[in-house]
Amino acid sequence: MGHTSGPGTMRGERSPAARRGTEYAGDIGLALRLWTVLSRAATAVRRQTEKDIARHEISPTEFAILETLFHKGPLLLGELQRKVLISSGGITYVVDRLEAAGLVERRMCPNDRRARYAALTPEGEQWVESIFPDHAHAVHAAVSGLSPEEQRTALALLRKLGRHAAGETP
Repeated sequence: MGHTSGPGTMRGERSPAARRGTEYAGDIGLALRLWTVLSRAATAVRRQTEKDIARHEISPTEFAILETLFHKGPLLLGELQRKVLISSGGITYVVDRLEAAGLVERRMCPNDRRARYAALTPEGEQWVESIFPDHAHAVHAAVSGLSPEEQRTALALLRKLGRHAAGETP
């Protein structure tokens, strides 16, 4: 076993994991390294895109809702919640804020009186339309460390990984 140094270890000492004999090799070690690299890459890309979003003085969640409605059209609040990956209380709070800002409106569902749609107002649509091209360029810049072909490959592999992790059959 190799000697490592880092937080909590002195140079020349073995890491706590090495002392316990819990360093992983083979498929498990590979999976752990993949998870670490995937998490770090996602964090780095997210930080770059959040810098762009912050320029518009809205939160990443507010932007995600506006962008989803811009591309998908009106959605039931539950559908929007699942697409944006936010809690039911969170979706209500954020939609309330966007409604107060005049960017989103709630609409009655004709088939279910309890259900509500969220939709962009004309002002909301114009606003997203005006900022989205710059955001698309920020995302492009953040992932441009991969060639277009590598991006297509990564997209297919990550989609496959996500479906497997979610328990979906290919």
